Amino acid sequence: MLTDTHTHLYSEAFDLDRDTVMQQAKDRGVSRFFIPAIDSSYAKAMYDLEASYPECVHLMMGLHPTSVKENYKEELAFVVKELERRSFVAIGEIGIDLYWDTSTLEIQRDAFVFQIRLAKKYKLPIVIHCRDAFDQVFEVLEQEKGDDLFGIFHCFTGSLAQAKQAIGYNMKLGIGGVVTFKNGKIDQFLNQIDIKHIVLETDAPYLSPAPHRGKRNQSSYLSLIASKVSTLYDISEAQVAEITTANAAAIFKI
Repeated sequence: MLTDTHTHLYSEAFDLDRDTVMQQAKDRGVSRFFIPAIDSSYAKAMYDLEASYPECVHLMMGLHPTSVKENYKEELAFVVKELERRSFVAIGEIGIDLYWDTSTLEIQRDAFVFQIRLAKKYKLPIVIHCRDAFDQVFEVLEQEKGDDLFGIFHCFTGSLAQAKQAIGYNMKLGIGGVVTFKNGKIDQFLNQIDIKHIVLETDAPYLSPAPHRGKRNQSSYLSLIASKVSTLYDISEAQVAEITTANAAAIFKI
């Protein structure tokens, strides 16, 4: 039983074959799908997905850093309203992204801190998006650290030292397609991290693992990620599935 801890199955990329993609994932042993939010414009698609697959789809709520624009306070108000209205399994994905736009760093940081404190209020994990912003993300985590701060460092692509730092803030490492890339680098040290600290993800439809790199990703490809991880840790794929699913269940309290 595999768990995809991060997949955008509501994306327009799946509009023509979503049912097929879901079935293919289930056929490859993926039994749970954790769905990160982006902003209010995707909420209906997320809720529709949950209604179609209530037994296996689990929703997060949050404002993605690349959606932090001039109207970000309105978007955060939407997050607050939805948290008051219904339950979610996490606040995510949230964080800082300096790859696309460095000019919004200040408001990205403000939105990140606000949402971390929401997560603490609701006793929920956070799911962190970090791109070209490890120093800035760690600065916020250092400020907010504590027993009530925990979650997943989604799509971890940092160094061994950064991995240990993230784990020190009660974060699991979200391992996805990058672990299969020849230049991904995390495969060079991942087995130095206790597997109790990692969970698996696809980030579908993005970041397809080899041999599908450059094409649309989907949750069935989680088995390829699990296979690579099993090689790195020199344990069976079944053990990888069992351990990482248990890690995910502990984080999301499912």
